[in-house]
Amino acid sequence: MIQPGDDGYDEARTVYNAMIDRRPAVVVRPTGAADVMAAVDFAREHDLVIAVKGGGHNVAGNAVCDGGLQIDLCNMTSVRVDTEARTVHVGPGARLGDVDHETAPLGLVAPAGVVSITGVAGLALGGGFGYLCRKHGLTIDNLRSIDLVTAQGELVHASAERNPDLFWGVRGGSGNFGIVTNFEFALHELEGVLAGLLIYPAAEAHSVVRSWWEHAANAPDELSVWLNFSTAAPEPFIPEVYHGKRILSVIPIFSGAVEDGWEAIAPFKKLGTLLADTVEPWRFVEWQQAFDASYPAGERYFWKSHNFKSPSAEALDCITDHAISPPTPETRVSVTHLGGAVNRVPSDATAYPHRDADFLVNITTRWQSPNQDDACIGWTREYFEALAPTRPVEPT
Repeated sequence: MIQPGDDGYDEARTVYNAMIDRRPAVVVRPTGAADVMAAVDFAREHDLVIAVKGGGHNVAGNAVCDGGLQIDLCNMTSVRVDTEARTVHVGPGARLGDVDHETAPLGLVAPAGVVSITGVAGLALGGGFGYLCRKHGLTIDNLRSIDLVTAQGELVHASAERNPDLFWGVRGGSGNFGIVTNFEFALHELEGVLAGLLIYPAAEAHSVVRSWWEHAANAPDELSVWLNFSTAAPEPFIPEVYHGKRILSVIPIFSGAVEDGWEAIAPFKKLGTLLADTVEPWRFVEWQQAFDASYPAGERYFWKSHNFKSPSAEALDCITDHAISPPTPETRVSVTHLGGAVNRVPSDATAYPHRDADFLVNITTRWQSPNQDDACIGWTREYFEALAPTRPVEPT
């Protein structure tokens, strides 16, 4: 137990996003499900708001509260691979890098996110998209079971066979149903991918984005092609004249046979004036860490996102208009290629309903000074609102 003034209090209440500055009355760090049960009982008896911190990679700030009880799961990070069942059991405080550390030496992977410091719990309960989702589905589509502490302080098990309604809800319903103390995920064989950056100048971004979608819309499940609008770092593979300028990276990730991957990726190298091509074979565990430095902890963040289905030319242009003119150089806009296995799951099979989305636009605005808060938040909201009319009407 940690209270204000104790050593470690500020560390415990700190999350990924520096905009979040909240002070819980007490922080507890369980070592197992029994401790979580005791913490929930205590909070209920004393009418305390509960916040749950998993991996701490938290933008919205839900992992910490003012004046309540914060349950910090940083001591529950165990990862255990069952090679016979081809599954992995993961503690709620673990991060993606912790899982990869145990699965990669066995040539196995649990489909998850794209930054290794991301917390498994928050990612999985919200849906979980990553480089392999077109081939293997969302993270929740690979979830086999959970152990969960309810609001009544009871420990229950949920799967397709036991407590199926609860299992339906936690797959996409986020942390609204209890505190998960163990996840069981299915594993898939994968050691390497063919991946890298195909970099184009921002001046050609509109035509590149339109051409990207013409090809990406018909890509095989093994190929996921993301976009990332960013400011060019002084990397040796980028022409010096573009350092510090806005660029567009087309990012193919092919999880099939390498010889097939070169052919599948080839059209994306011809979308415009190619400034750099870093596509090469990677160990998947290393590719999972490739963008860690681009989203560092301790910065100020405000994120918004939209799903798109069958986008119009107007929608693609609107995405590009704002992405090439951000409020800060650190701001990135990423386009996550969905479809494939994600779309083949019925919309009512889990609590995650967006099964018809072709791609996701994630606006990740980033800055350092509190003096920039209003401008950066305002720009992000303006961008988000500008995109809304370009989306097709979702079915009711």
